[in-house]
Amino acid sequence: MDQAAVTPSGSKNLFDVVWEQHTVGQLNSGQTQLFIGQHLIHEVTSPQAFEMLRERGLEVKFPERTLATVDHIIPTDDQARPFADGLAEEMMSAIERNCKEFGIELLGLDDRRQGIVHVVGPELGLTQPGITLVCGDSHTSTHGAFGAIALGIGTSQVAQVLASGTLAMNRPLVRRIEVTGSLAEGVFAKDVILMIIRHLGVQGGVGFAYEYAGAVFDAMDMEERMTVCNMSIEGGARCGYVNPDTTTVEFLRGLPAVPVGEEFERAAAWWLSLASGPDANFDDHVTIDGSAIEPTVTWGINPGQSVGVGESLPAPGEASSEEQAGVEEALEFMGLEAGQPIRGQSIDVAFIGSCTNSRLSDLREAAAIASGRRVADGVRALVVPGSQQVAEQAEAEGLDRVFSEAGFQWRAAGCSMCLAMNPDKLQGREMCASSSNRNFKGRQGSPTGRTLLMSPAMVAAAAIEGHVADVRDLSPVTG
Repeated sequence: MDQAAVTPSGSKNLFDVVWEQHTVGQLNSGQTQLFIGQHLIHEVTSPQAFEMLRERGLEVKFPERTLATVDHIIPTDDQARPFADGLAEEMMSAIERNCKEFGIELLGLDDRRQGIVHVVGPELGLTQPGITLVCGDSHTSTHGAFGAIALGIGTSQVAQVLASGTLAMNRPLVRRIEVTGSLAEGVFAKDVILMIIRHLGVQGGVGFAYEYAGAVFDAMDMEERMTVCNMSIEGGARCGYVNPDTTTVEFLRGLPAVPVGEEFERAAAWWLSLASGPDANFDDHVTIDGSAIEPTVTWGINPGQSVGVGESLPAPGEASSEEQAGVEEALEFMGLEAGQPIRGQSIDVAFIGSCTNSRLSDLREAAAIASGRRVADGVRALVVPGSQQVAEQAEAEGLDRVFSEAGFQWRAAGCSMCLAMNPDKLQGREMCASSSNRNFKGRQGSPTGRTLLMSPAMVAAAAIEGHVADVRDLSPVTG
């Protein structure tokens, strides 16, 4: 990996262009007041925001630019109302009441468009190049895959956007991360972003927006780009994006919220014109060899603590002085030892889902490994599609049967075990192979539960083997 500062010269990058186009003004605080083109909300971070509006007698400024869905707290097995969890039912009732009162469209459980907020936005075509998009959820960076400035915001900021259609924030610097070459067989977008975070660090992106570029990203489909952008926040970046290209345009063509006919062609031409040019300015530039990336697994308690599946765990003494204590803490919490291989580490739970990896292509990759095989004895395995639309598409292809026959539980759409604000939780010291985005202590519902992040195909391989395995050794079963 090469890293070097870039001397400003040439044209503006996409981030600069979109930021300037949405700037309403500069505030006395030094922050920029940005116009927000699309606002997405869900049931967890919105109730207090609506109360703030009520206390001040305010209305929602642009209800037509706001869309609500339910995902975080909903059960993925028994969804009968009222929910068994009283707090979940309270949150569900609150978003139903708030959306009705303030004139906001809600994708409830009875709506076939319902799903994880960062899955349904792109599915509906609400996420488009050149827009500003916010949501009260850190993984809003997902939407940057389309060439949008997509920002996760807090509850008070949700209220600010609801009331004014604008957001006050500091302008970040822009780092271009170029991944060259091509990915080897068995290496996926999840491995790319885990490797980037490993090398730049979980604080490496603080103060930056990341522009992802290079041959590897050029070859990715939109769902793969969403996976990478989704975890920009895990690397400390304010957001991440990929320049729009013909792959972007063809993904958007025909989606419900996208213009049609000549209007679409005009929009497409504008989208493509936004891409950073070859002489665009950047505050920093990182180059990474994509061909050197292998299937990657986290071993610690933050997403930067990872190794290739063929590597062993580091010793504290191998880390920098600033990181040694963190390595010691992680090894102790995880019950692992320095120098032991990650491959072969036993698991108790396998989870395929989350806003990072619950789209149709993710399920196809995992199903290819699961097909014709069985989940290992003693492993609890869940597959949770990211939306009702993903579930319908997967079921039409028979993927649900593949998973069920292999011993996985096929669930309804939702966030599920990613953050465990619902019944899907780890128990005690269970070790989970997970396709989600965070491996923090307590993230999956148990204060002592342990999480190993990896690609969906790697999760499927671990479920089948009962331990961390190299997906490259499990070719799809034929015949």
